[in-house]
Amino acid sequence: MEVNQSPEWKALERHFADIKQTHLRDLFVANPERASQFSLQFEDLLVDFSKHRITDETLKLLLKFAERCQLTEEINRMFSGEKINLTEGRAVLHTALRNKPTSPIFVNGSDIMPKIGAVLDRMRNFSNRIRNGEWQGYSGKPIRNIINIGIGGSDLGPKMITKALTPYHQRNLSFYYVSNVDGTHLVETLRDLDPEETLFIIASKTFTTQETMTNAHSAKTWILDHSHNPEAVAKHFVAVSTNIEGVQKFGIDPANMFEFWNWVGGRYSVTSAIGLSVMLAIGPDHHHALLDGFHAMDEHFHTTHLSQNIPVILALLGLWYNNFFGAQTHAILPYSQYLEDLPRYLQQADMESNGKSVTKDGHPISYQTGPIIWGEPGTNGQHAFYQLIHQGTKLIPCDFIGFAQSHNPLGDHHIKFMANFFAQPEALAFGKTVEELRVANVPLPLIPHKKFEGNRPSTSILAPKLTPYALGQLIAMYEHKIFAQGILWQILSFDQWGVQLGKELAGRIIPELSSSSELQHDSSTNELITRFRNLRKTGF
Repeated sequence: MEVNQSPEWKALERHFADIKQTHLRDLFVANPERASQFSLQFEDLLVDFSKHRITDETLKLLLKFAERCQLTEEINRMFSGEKINLTEGRAVLHTALRNKPTSPIFVNGSDIMPKIGAVLDRMRNFSNRIRNGEWQGYSGKPIRNIINIGIGGSDLGPKMITKALTPYHQRNLSFYYVSNVDGTHLVETLRDLDPEETLFIIASKTFTTQETMTNAHSAKTWILDHSHNPEAVAKHFVAVSTNIEGVQKFGIDPANMFEFWNWVGGRYSVTSAIGLSVMLAIGPDHHHALLDGFHAMDEHFHTTHLSQNIPVILALLGLWYNNFFGAQTHAILPYSQYLEDLPRYLQQADMESNGKSVTKDGHPISYQTGPIIWGEPGTNGQHAFYQLIHQGTKLIPCDFIGFAQSHNPLGDHHIKFMANFFAQPEALAFGKTVEELRVANVPLPLIPHKKFEGNRPSTSILAPKLTPYALGQLIAMYEHKIFAQGILWQILSFDQWGVQLGKELAGRIIPELSSSSELQHDSSTNELITRFRNLRKTGF
């Protein structure tokens, strides 16, 4: 039976019909304790979900549905190392990467914690050598520029965290991330850099990813063109991979390959060796604090009852809007410029995980699954798309993420900044009524334009300061929310077969673009390729 045919889902449908017109203004009037009742706190992290279109009954019914989906059991299965990635026959144990070394976790009967600890030790040793200037390039200069070459999870996670934790950087090191196979990305990154001071991290599990390896070979050529010495490759390249033969063939010393494992999914890999650039940027001690933050939220998710479990509640709220209100998108709105890349990171984490249309048993789904994730940091977004959220025809649930303390207490900037963090959810929830506009003597013709319906849902997430520990908590919170939603929708969140088809077709097309061979595609693709060939010849 599909989950939308279950008695628990049907009960939610009846409840939705009863309250769908209820306004948040009325809910707050009816319950003066609403803010405290619909908030959860874990350590210093506060999650206020009181500005959602829910009641006590809504939460009870959602939790019953979660129990029907055996969410607690599925959480335990993931943490115990069962092979819940069914289509690839793999365990899903990114949580082991930040587990305490004294707590064993077994895969195929073997404790994996010693291997994780050994890689972390090698990462610390390498990071210290780079940061103290001991590691030198081919000409004897210390490394000053570090370029991570990867794509997807091998790029978005470390890039986002490196930028987010800029205040903790060692400032004589500069960090760059190259992902796009468009040569412009690599060329513009290298344009003003000194090869003698540049280190490349090639981040690819298989060491065969087309985009990554194309960029890696061009970076290798750049080093060789300047050094005229093949031995320079070993001084300017390290690898994060599982393919030791491919790494050696490239010219990287296997001693400088940092391993991770097939039970680490790409978009959940930032706490593996994929985060090497993060450790280089913030140092081993702050990196340890980051992992501790992840682990704290892992433990909260694993051990806390569903009713008090922050990722679970967020997952249930997402299902409520996605499947009952018909909301198709979800906005991530961090009030921190350092978190500029967080919405992009969560796009992959969420949309690649839950963008599925068949159940874990392979049956077509008749209900909506993953939402479209998007967003920008405040206050920039307020001058771009908030108009649509406030007065448009689409319902867009929002997450507002803010911090009480700024790393850069410049004048009254942070007070003004955070005033917007508090004001926007309030405006979205309560709006502005016709009566209020009339009292304010707004001219009658303008009232329809200045009226705000309100009743737009949002979550407010508040922490003391954007520290490595707090960031770890925040990312793990979203990781587990995504997994929980996958269980609620009865889909597999840890494969991504939809990524493959376009890659396969591109591989077939590559040789066709440089030849005059007969094309065997549809008429549109054939004509586009033919035009491309002709334009390449003429230069116009």
